[in-house]
Amino acid sequence: MPRALTILLGGAAAVVVVAGVRAVAWLVAPAMLALLVVIAISPVHRWLRGRGAPPWLATLTVVVLVYGVLATVAVTVAVSGARLASMLPEFARDELVVRAERAINGLDRGQLMGAIGGLLSELTSLTTSLVFLLALLLFLGVEVGWANSRLADIAVDRPHLREAFTEFVRRSRRYLVVTTVFGLVVAVLDTVALALLSIPLALLWGVLSFVTNYIPNIGFLLGVAPPAVLALLQHGPRRAVAVLVFYGVLNFVVQSLIQPRFTGDAAGLSTTVTFLALVFWAWVLGPLGALLAVPLTVLVKVLLVDVDPAAGWAAALLRPPRRDDIPKAPAPRTGG
Repeated sequence: MPRALTILLGGAAAVVVVAGVRAVAWLVAPAMLALLVVIAISPVHRWLRGRGAPPWLATLTVVVLVYGVLATVAVTVAVSGARLASMLPEFARDELVVRAERAINGLDRGQLMGAIGGLLSELTSLTTSLVFLLALLLFLGVEVGWANSRLADIAVDRPHLREAFTEFVRRSRRYLVVTTVFGLVVAVLDTVALALLSIPLALLWGVLSFVTNYIPNIGFLLGVAPPAVLALLQHGPRRAVAVLVFYGVLNFVVQSLIQPRFTGDAAGLSTTVTFLALVFWAWVLGPLGALLAVPLTVLVKVLLVDVDPAAGWAAALLRPPRRDDIPKAPAPRTGG
């Protein structure tokens, strides 16, 4: 088959697949998120089994641990959200809020009702996805003990496919561990700094910075916006600038200089590829696509590039830079 025709057919197939994935984003995104959570927690199951725990106890521990983490985050967000709602009347007379109210009053009622209807629709979709995610977490947590035997069955006919799945699990787990560690460091520092600056709900904004740390490149902007706005409303521009400066310095040092070195090595992706993956998967899957951009790109890479011996050129374009990529200075000439 001519190479040009092969490229055209491959491109057409890619467009069809992407369109299909985007059409069922409500299914793909929660399923991938549940899979990553179970991948991150699964070493606990293996550790318990290695210590002689019965299968039912190891499985129950994994399920309880998964739901416990989600419940802790949900309770923190709910309590902080309730406190934020109780604080809103304090800002009712603020000049910025008054201007916002005037702008809202100036909107066409039909447009406003349409926006409210769209918001309610999004909330309904979010609730459905959350229920679906919780069910998937339960089922995957129960079946985590049979993952190795299933991979062994796959290896009988498709050994390269088993290697690809194993590599995906390994890289995804390393990426999640590295991102979680740096996210915790950033969240603790942010919470302490906001508390010292007397910014309300410092714990909530710390949790937000932890979650947005999983979003490459732009997570910092999403995490700093709410506390900066709250500081502006309650304390004025100087305190808001202080929040922005602290977040900016911390993001530059930790998230821009240190973390990419570890994250890129863990995922096997360059910084440029990570940024492009963020834009692409956010477009395909929505907000969850931004959180899942790196693991999804790793999955595509191991299935389409790493298992193909002829795709070494693609692997070279996707991988992070290495020390031997730096050109060496030519040796000085000696007179003769």
